[in-house]
Amino acid sequence: MAEVEGGSTEHIWTRRSFLGIGGWLAILASLWAGVVALVTLLFPRVLFEPPTSFKAGPPSDYAVGEVSERFLQDQRVWIVRDPAGFYALLAVCTHLGCTPRWLAPEDKFKCPCHGSGFRRDGTNFEGPAPRPLERLKIARADDGQIVIDKAVRFRKELGDWSKPGAFLHYTGAA
Repeated sequence: MAEVEGGSTEHIWTRRSFLGIGGWLAILASLWAGVVALVTLLFPRVLFEPPTSFKAGPPSDYAVGEVSERFLQDQRVWIVRDPAGFYALLAVCTHLGCTPRWLAPEDKFKCPCHGSGFRRDGTNFEGPAPRPLERLKIARADDGQIVIDKAVRFRKELGDWSKPGAFLHYTGAA
């Protein structure tokens, strides 16, 4: 402190006092960063995703020869019943990911984006799609309902369509 005319004192900033305040500010900033880091550890960022499996109802809800579009809007899934049982197809074109349409009179799936065509079983036969549609895991729950798991996919070109879970054998008996 320096004395000025009239007896008052005025604070003169020295390098030492300036660096002393800067040091205290640095300590406070690092303490604050530690508190923020601790709080973020207590509340981690979590991505909540919807469940990958869903119940599709009892087998009696599906007629033999039917391609059900009941879950097309919400799940992008077709459930197909043939005389031997059921399979579920993911409604995503293997070309660029558009949603094909089921054309019952022509007995095929047709992609509106680039014209890829798929047979009822999902096999590609026209257009630019490089491979068949993917099948999804299909099973029966303990309560007898059909359960589809979209996290488990079966690809025909890898020989997966013959694996357990790619087809649900059902002849009408419980």
